Amino acid sequence: MDWNDTQEQAAFRDQVQELLDSKLPQRYVDMGKEVHQRERPWENDRKSEDPEARKAAEDWMEALSGEGWAAPHWPKEYGGGGLKPMEQFILNQELAQAGAPTVGGSGVSLLGPALIVHGTDEQKEKYLPPIMSGEVTWAQGFSEPGAGSDLAGLQTRAVRDGDEYVINGQKIWTSAAHLSDCIFALTRTDPDAPKHRGISFLMIDDIKTPGLTIRPIIDMANGHYFNETFFEDVRTPVSNILGEENRGWYVGMTLLDYERSNIAGAVGSRKELMALINYLGTDDGKYRSHIGKRETGMRAELADRYIETEVMFQFSFRVISMHNSGQLPNYEASTSKLYNSELNQRLARTGSQLFGLYGSLSAEREAGDTVPVSFAGDYVQSVPATIRGGTSEIQRNIIATRGLGLPRG
Repeated sequence: MDWNDTQEQAAFRDQVQELLDSKLPQRYVDMGKEVHQRERPWENDRKSEDPEARKAAEDWMEALSGEGWAAPHWPKEYGGGGLKPMEQFILNQELAQAGAPTVGGSGVSLLGPALIVHGTDEQKEKYLPPIMSGEVTWAQGFSEPGAGSDLAGLQTRAVRDGDEYVINGQKIWTSAAHLSDCIFALTRTDPDAPKHRGISFLMIDDIKTPGLTIRPIIDMANGHYFNETFFEDVRTPVSNILGEENRGWYVGMTLLDYERSNIAGAVGSRKELMALINYLGTDDGKYRSHIGKRETGMRAELADRYIETEVMFQFSFRVISMHNSGQLPNYEASTSKLYNSELNQRLARTGSQLFGLYGSLSAEREAGDTVPVSFAGDYVQSVPATIRGGTSEIQRNIIATRGLGLPRG
């Protein structure tokens, strides 16, 4: 590992910073100064009733797309950046440091790579340009009430009826479905096949298709990020299958060689901790917190959080260095996901303990507000982080078997 940029990497970093200085809408500049980062701000702004928010989302998508950076991991021939792993790392690091939102949602990060590998020429021509322009966003319909960690146990059925599939079933924890235009889903097309087979990957072009219902899941902090999705005789053309029928599991597991170092999470944790530490040095911070009470042990706990955020940042760099040298991070990616999701919970808990009742304030934050309140709310919202994207238990099993070579229990 070399922590120093090469000349080429330094020039690319300057290019990214120049774009941020000249093209990042003021709305996102202000958001970037906030201690607590918002969930999917670009997708929320894109559907906002506020014309200024919609304009900011449109302008930022246009700025990134103009450089190919809306989808840095896509090949250039499809409008992406075709960036090397280290360039992707630098781009995501600078975006996270500035608090600039990523764009495109699951269409860019998930569906696009799968289409590029498995899609027909007609499907690529139909779906990739609207994703890249920000005209269309997609939701991911994978998890079900009885098939979360054991995703291959999904039961949502798709039965062929002439030139269409008829879909019936339920998905849960559908991120940002209420902000999306379309949805792709794993469905069971052969119930008699082994569970990893008999699954097909279907695309539904309109999330308002008759029979498709989105129901919000409101979390304990009164936030809305996840949804339940119900399919009742939902029809989609046979031409909307991605890959072969009954081979959708392998399509769904497709990942291109894009950056998985979790650098955005590492930068976010570091920014939040440093804002907290800086605030504790102010008269207001000393007054409102328990930092001066020796018996609380909060100084030692803050030191622990500092060490942990630095470990996370350096480990992210290790993962991307493996990518850059042609190695495939496997259990290392699980280690990164596990460590960062649990670190977020510890960081929010530390803030809650420091500020007591003051840390429970959940008033609307003004853009640019740097007072680290609402840690209790952040702690509640951090709980799903150790569940979504693979539970902590699953990540530990991957580390044990693939990383340490231990037998399966």
